[in-house]
Amino acid sequence: MTGRFANIIVDISHEKVDRFFQYRIPEALMGHLDVGMAVMIPFGMGNKQIKGYVMEITDRAEYDEHKLKAVDSIVKDGITAQSDSIKLAWWIRENYGSTMIAALKTVLPVKKKLKQVVRRTIVCKVDAKTAAAKADEFAKKHQSAKARLMQELASQSVLPHTLVTGKCNVTNKTIQALEKAGLIEVQAEDTYRKVLPENIADLEGWKKKRLSDHQNAIVDSIMQDFKSGVRGTYLVHGVTGSGKTEVYMELIEQVINEGRQAIMLIPEIALTYQTLVRFYRRFGERVSVMNSRLSAGERSDQYERAAQGDIDIMIGPRSALFTPFERLGLVIIDEEHESSYKSESMPKYHAREVAGELCRMKNASLLLGSATPSIESYFRAKKGEIKLFTLNERLAGGQLPSVYVEDLRSELKSGNRSIFSRRLYGLIKDRLEKGEQTILFINRRGYAGFVSCRACGHVMKCPHCDVSLSEHTERYRNVSRLICHYCGYMIPGVTNCPQCGSKYILGFRAGTQQIEELLHKEFPAARVLRMDADTTRSKDSYEQILSQFACGEADILVGTQMIVKGHDFAKVTLVGILAADMSLHAGDYRAGERTFQLLTQAAGRAGRSALPGEVVIQTYQPAHYAVVHAANQDYEHFYAEEIAYRELMMYPPVAHMMAVLVLADDERAGAVQAGTLAEQVKQQFGDQGFVIIGPTEACIGKIKDIYRYIFYIKHREYQMLTTVRDTLEQTIQKMQWSADSVQFDFDPMMNY
Repeated sequence: MTGRFANIIVDISHEKVDRFFQYRIPEALMGHLDVGMAVMIPFGMGNKQIKGYVMEITDRAEYDEHKLKAVDSIVKDGITAQSDSIKLAWWIRENYGSTMIAALKTVLPVKKKLKQVVRRTIVCKVDAKTAAAKADEFAKKHQSAKARLMQELASQSVLPHTLVTGKCNVTNKTIQALEKAGLIEVQAEDTYRKVLPENIADLEGWKKKRLSDHQNAIVDSIMQDFKSGVRGTYLVHGVTGSGKTEVYMELIEQVINEGRQAIMLIPEIALTYQTLVRFYRRFGERVSVMNSRLSAGERSDQYERAAQGDIDIMIGPRSALFTPFERLGLVIIDEEHESSYKSESMPKYHAREVAGELCRMKNASLLLGSATPSIESYFRAKKGEIKLFTLNERLAGGQLPSVYVEDLRSELKSGNRSIFSRRLYGLIKDRLEKGEQTILFINRRGYAGFVSCRACGHVMKCPHCDVSLSEHTERYRNVSRLICHYCGYMIPGVTNCPQCGSKYILGFRAGTQQIEELLHKEFPAARVLRMDADTTRSKDSYEQILSQFACGEADILVGTQMIVKGHDFAKVTLVGILAADMSLHAGDYRAGERTFQLLTQAAGRAGRSALPGEVVIQTYQPAHYAVVHAANQDYEHFYAEEIAYRELMMYPPVAHMMAVLVLADDERAGAVQAGTLAEQVKQQFGDQGFVIIGPTEACIGKIKDIYRYIFYIKHREYQMLTTVRDTLEQTIQKMQWSADSVQFDFDPMMNY
């Protein structure tokens, strides 16, 4: 890298990553420094020589360049373990826009001054015969605590300190007395906090499954590349239940046999336990887990274990991607289509894209897997940028479930106003009689108050963006408006359907608690479990609910999207999808894709064993292509229609899109700032193929007294959007606006 100045950090511990120091690059080192390198620099009043890390190389001096000190030298073997993390942070900052400090805090392992966990054991210093004799001696003297402990040590020479003070009810004073007498010794050693469930080692042993010919072909193809030095990106498109996880485990085993390590990303914490059990049975203690529900100490310990080489496999959501493995050979992203892989805080990176860069840096392979691949990944596969594999058959030989699409307009016309269609009601009753299980999924993702007609199915849409309008009601005046969250188009609320004139046009709302209450009313003997944000607040609540259902302690599981991804329940033969329309019209250009994915994933929970499965999809839009193709489990035809829509409207992945979110304490100041930035883009880049939408008030116009304004920029080349971002960042600096007042989000996965 070339530049005259280096921004350097002097302490890489996470909690101290808060500022850089700028140094001149002397002529002798010009062109030799790179981001991530360790260098020696003069620091402080006494110019003490200390080690620092190069964060950025630039031509812009932050201070009077004549007063800047010069970098002294490059540390021998200056590419350290942290260098890759720093380089990755720099790449994230360049591609997504944020401060380098924020990017560093994203990728660096948590390093806090935490109390070390110490494991104490009590060791008997005499032989078993002497220990038993001492126990008798203490018993005669009525020193019962000493007698109990020596009796235990006579049969077992080493005991955990917690067992002795707990179950054996021996006080520390007694232990100290025996130690002083030379009969025992208390030994202490530092240990790591346990993150695996206590009972995981007691689970049944693992038995290796024989892979099908199709599964073996995928493993052989990827490993042939790996062993010949080719590091590619691969996509496994496999129907639900086709055995993608078995492919992942076989690949991980072979990569570990090659002396490398692996990261397995999964989208939801709810999947962690089930996935972890399967991996632990196969790989034992070489597996660990990372997720947001671990304490700071637990996370820190797992990073330390990874850095020390104590583990070979890390499983977890997107944060697990930054595990400091020295010998990373494979990254797997399961359910790669999931939006949870996109960060919602700055920097707004996508784990799939960052994983690609990490694999390039580490000379590792990247495997993506899904029953419903993201349009972005399939688009790349169609273009030949990544290698596509398909698994079209269920591993257990079971058939895909029978799917019924129930038209709720017809239900209304026939007088049925219940949440349950007549078919679904009858099938729930049938499963209860047979002793089989049911999953009821309420599709609440994108819960934005879209407005639709119950009589004809018409949805109120924006004429400019082809997304549904969202209903907003003024709290005190009982006046509603319909607003587009992309361009700001607005019309008054409607009381009659403009298509058929019906009065049954209103916002769609429902909830899991309402469904649970109705089930208790309609089926009083049924055992019902609910799984949503309210019932999974505690640390182990996911595992408890899923374990109860897996063990047959409930007949019906009601929940949001967390219940329909990746879970394998042998007795589930019925899945009811209660409100497909809630994500179908979420005011977002990805609404069709997300609906197809959710419906397909939900349908895949039924009939995963020898018992046949049935699925009921309830909707007011039975002819919508996302519903039709999900019912047929037909990804190819869905993709063809969806990509045509993206091409027509210039949405990702055909083009790229950048959201510019402006945050301000003052409402008018925020509007002016957003307008100024949008106008600059129009004037400076208006004739270069850009499409600019907005600015307008954001979906939620104010959060914690901060006003929010949004505009969007589209272009077919990603690099053109980063150029615009760089220009806007310069404007923000020139206008002396706060750097935190504007956020950039490339190819956003959420509505603003």
